Amino acid sequence: MYHNPVLLKQSVDDLVTNPDGTYVDCTFGGGGHSREILSRLSDKGRLFGFDQDLDALKNNIDDPRFTLVNQNFRFLENSLLMYGVSQVDGILADLGVSSHQFDEAERGFSTRSNAPLDMRMNVMQSLDAKKVINEYEEEQLADIFYYYGELREARKLARDIVHHRKIKSINTTEDLKKLFSFLPPHKVNKFYAQLFQAIRIEVNQELEVLKEMLVQSYNVLRTEGRLVVISYHSLEDRLVKRFLKNGMFEGEPTRDIYGNYKKTFELVKTKAIVPDDKEIEENSRARSAKMRIGIKL
Repeated sequence: MYHNPVLLKQSVDDLVTNPDGTYVDCTFGGGGHSREILSRLSDKGRLFGFDQDLDALKNNIDDPRFTLVNQNFRFLENSLLMYGVSQVDGILADLGVSSHQFDEAERGFSTRSNAPLDMRMNVMQSLDAKKVINEYEEEQLADIFYYYGELREARKLARDIVHHRKIKSINTTEDLKKLFSFLPPHKVNKFYAQLFQAIRIEVNQELEVLKEMLVQSYNVLRTEGRLVVISYHSLEDRLVKRFLKNGMFEGEPTRDIYGNYKKTFELVKTKAIVPDDKEIEENSRARSAKMRIGIKL
C-alpha cells in the first residue's frame, strides 16, 4: 500500500458538509483521503488534490470530479485560481511523510535503511539532506537540530558533523548515523528520529510551507468552510493550534477594551482528536497523529 491514511473516516466526516461543494486535499499521496471525500460528493461536487511528489501522480483518480495538481500546497491559492476557483467549502491536510516515502529506501527518509542523504519530497528541487549536512555552517546546523529536532545537544552535534566532514564527506544515512554510534542503545531510536526530522524539515521548509498554506486556506475558504489538519509532531501542531485560535503563529492578537479579539475560526473541538487504540494497532504511524478542525467565521 502506498499510504495508509490516518483518521480517514473521522477527518472526512468533519470535512464534507455540502455534497455539492468544492474541496481540497492538500496532501494527495496515495489518494486514500481523496477517494473517501469523493464517495461523499454528488455529481456536482469537485475535489482538487495537491502533491509535489512525482510518485504520487501514479495514483491519480479517474473521476471527472477530481483534479490532481502537481504542486506544493504552498501554492494553493494561485493554483486554484488557475482552475477558476476562488472559494472552497473545505480543505484537508494530512501532514508529514507518507508511508511510501518512508518505505522507499533510496529517498533517505527512513532511519532504518542505508541510502543517499536526500529527504526531498520534491525530487526536482536542488536542496537535499546531503547539502544541508555537508555545506551548512555549524551555527546553522545547530539551530536546525535545536529548533526542528528539539535536541538539547544541538551545538555538540553540529560541531561533530563539521569536524568529520573536513576529513570525509557525509554522503549516506549510514555515514551520518556512524558519527553517533557511541549512543547507548536505549537512546538510539529516539535520537535518530529527532535528527532525521530536523534535517527533513529544513530540506523541505516544512514549517514555512505549512504557515503559507494555513494563511491561504483562510483566504480561499467560504464562510463556515472547514479546515481539517492532521499533524505528527509538536512543531506542526503548535502552529495549527495557534492559527486556528487567533489567526497568528506567534505573539498575541490585538484585543479590545473588554479583552476580546476577533476570532478567525471556531474550533469543532477544543482538544486535538487522536486515533483510537485499534487504529494505532493497525497502523503504528498513527500513534503521534493529532487532528484539529476549524470552521471559518
